[in-house]
Amino acid sequence: MSDPFDLAEPNTPSPAAETPYLDGLNEWQREAVEAIDGPHLVLAGAGTGKTRVLTTRLAHILIQGKARHWQILAVTFTNKAAREMRERVGAILGTEVENWWVGTFHALCVKILRKHASAVGLASNFTILDDDDQVRLIKQLLEVNGIDEKKTPARAVLSVIQRWKDRGLTPDKVSAGEGSDAFDGQALSIYEDYQARLQSLNAADFGDLLLHCLTLLQKDAQVLAAYREQFRYILVDEYQDTNVAQYLWLRLLAGTDGNICCVGDDDQSIYSWRGAEVGNILRFEKDFPGAHVVRLERNYRSTPNILGAASGLIANNDGRLGKTLWTEGEAGDKVVLNGVWDGAEEARYVGSEIEVLHSKKHRLNEIAILVRAGFQTREFEERLITLGVPYRVVGGQRFYERQEIRDAIAYLRVIWQPNDDLAFERIVNVPKRGIGKATLQTVHILARAERISLSAAVTQLVATDELKAKARNTLSNLMDEFERWRGLLTGDNQGELMAEVLDQSGYIDMWRASRAPDAPGRIDNLKELVAAMDQFDSLETFLEHVSLVMENDEAVTDDKVNLMTLHGAKGLEFEAVFLPGWEEGLFPHQRALDEGGTGGLEEERRLAYVGLTRARKRATVSFAANRRIYGQWQSAIPSRFIDELPGEYVRRSAAPGLYGYGGGLGEGGSRGALSDGGASFGQNGARRRQRRAGLIDDAGWHTESGADAKSKFNLGQRVFHQKFGYGRIVTIQGNKLEIDFEHTGKKKVIDSFVEEV
Repeated sequence: MSDPFDLAEPNTPSPAAETPYLDGLNEWQREAVEAIDGPHLVLAGAGTGKTRVLTTRLAHILIQGKARHWQILAVTFTNKAAREMRERVGAILGTEVENWWVGTFHALCVKILRKHASAVGLASNFTILDDDDQVRLIKQLLEVNGIDEKKTPARAVLSVIQRWKDRGLTPDKVSAGEGSDAFDGQALSIYEDYQARLQSLNAADFGDLLLHCLTLLQKDAQVLAAYREQFRYILVDEYQDTNVAQYLWLRLLAGTDGNICCVGDDDQSIYSWRGAEVGNILRFEKDFPGAHVVRLERNYRSTPNILGAASGLIANNDGRLGKTLWTEGEAGDKVVLNGVWDGAEEARYVGSEIEVLHSKKHRLNEIAILVRAGFQTREFEERLITLGVPYRVVGGQRFYERQEIRDAIAYLRVIWQPNDDLAFERIVNVPKRGIGKATLQTVHILARAERISLSAAVTQLVATDELKAKARNTLSNLMDEFERWRGLLTGDNQGELMAEVLDQSGYIDMWRASRAPDAPGRIDNLKELVAAMDQFDSLETFLEHVSLVMENDEAVTDDKVNLMTLHGAKGLEFEAVFLPGWEEGLFPHQRALDEGGTGGLEEERRLAYVGLTRARKRATVSFAANRRIYGQWQSAIPSRFIDELPGEYVRRSAAPGLYGYGGGLGEGGSRGALSDGGASFGQNGARRRQRRAGLIDDAGWHTESGADAKSKFNLGQRVFHQKFGYGRIVTIQGNKLEIDFEHTGKKKVIDSFVEEV
């Protein structure tokens, strides 16, 4: 095809056209495929064959001669889905089709913008910035505008800008009230500068791809008319996950009476935090009066008992169009509901059940543990490792691989082993302490010259004038802190040590101050780490445990239990699914309730529905009577979702007293949260202990490394120092020199930084 606007008439279908590709469809699927003209909404419940309906419908339009392949716009949410659609349609047609409009929103918008870039102020060869480029550009603009990035983080500003773009808002469309609320108006100002800078760079970010397309179609009636004429049929997958900008774009292309078919499930709309608007699918019939609605309710995945439990649960939502999943065949096992004493017992229970299933020849690949929050994975990971059961964390990192956990453990490694250079280098400026590249270079130069660790080099440098006063004081305070923390190693409460380190280092405050969307989750993970450490009687055993956990990753088999969040499980299915942590505050998550109110609760219920419908034959829900949260034991209340599961589909399997309990551990085991705890030490306490131990002398010189070595320089010798210039040596103590410099007076330096003249 040479011209996308070549609108040659499609082929006329043969009156006797055969349709063997329709034979395997049930009556509702076939109705969704054959109802071609006009607006259509296909409400496709979990496991009802929506992908087959979409691909067969696209092929049917082509086979019936209703349109040529370039006259169909088919929108998916992932490249994988687009690729699968092309392959399946090609298999039905018996030939591979090229140059058609099947792809993600972003891919299709790029295709349009390359042709019409000049209309939005770009050249056709514009570049698309990745996430790192975007953050770097925002940082530059913050600096130019004199905005402190510590108070106004670049990534948080970018997140606000992307939310505006997801809603189709250019800077001039952001309301005055909303603009002034975001970082006191700074975000809107940066948004304006950011868009101008992108235009000057002939660049766009991913949000722009849709936003520019939307602007183009809204402002150029001729272009809009041309694309409306070209795209005779529009197909949209996962319509419940569209954001406002995507919705507006589709509405413009379809008009009010276009041939648009949207496939989705209002009961599986779980991505509001990414901008998805469940209202888009709920108001479809209002947007397209007279729309034909088909409900796909026959499920080909799960047993009747699982579907009955899931349908009974989701029926409690008001914001839904309504459908009830059903299936033929035997009822299967009821959904198991199991109450346990605490999180550790929950992990043991799930691990034991997995071993039983595996002994019955169930593949581990067909088993999944679906958690609400990322920090929950830790106990299950450790239990599976103890049992020797291979596992994978899908869509995320293992607990001990996460950035915040690695940072925290790096602090512990330096406390335990001061010569751990890799750990020291990781955290010396995390959180930011103003330690620049020049300072770190000086530390490295000395460490290499003296063949000592970075920590030892810092200890020597802070007793000299080699570093600038600010850097010297900062590093001196950090080394004092490490010595103070080492003084806590004699205690048996490792979690308290970790809490002290996170608090006093400023690391936990760094994440509390962050406005990044993932910051709350990182804080939860750190709190889980604090709780986990109290299970170990020494820091040494904990660090050894972490090393063994990390080493366990590369199991020889690909047959592994799947461990992931509920959000990450959408679109997947497994033979057996475990759903732990169904407790108020955890699931439904308190943050969702606080921020979203009734809407937030309904989305949490949809998430529970998604979790249950991932299971083909077995679903197990568990909750604990007690949870150790933020380092404290707390009595847990069963999730309201448990009571919403219809009793006829559920088999309760719990220890006596766990249902309707109101007690807990009370005071036992509780202690201060991260911001509390830890002994109080004076700033100079660490140095006093060093002197008593003989590590430094009364003048503050470090005696552990280099003090006993004989310097190659002599008293009175004239020398040169790169920073201080020329001078004469007045005191020699090991490798430490005191030099009277000609222009800067007396300074203490290390002989590695001095040259003979």
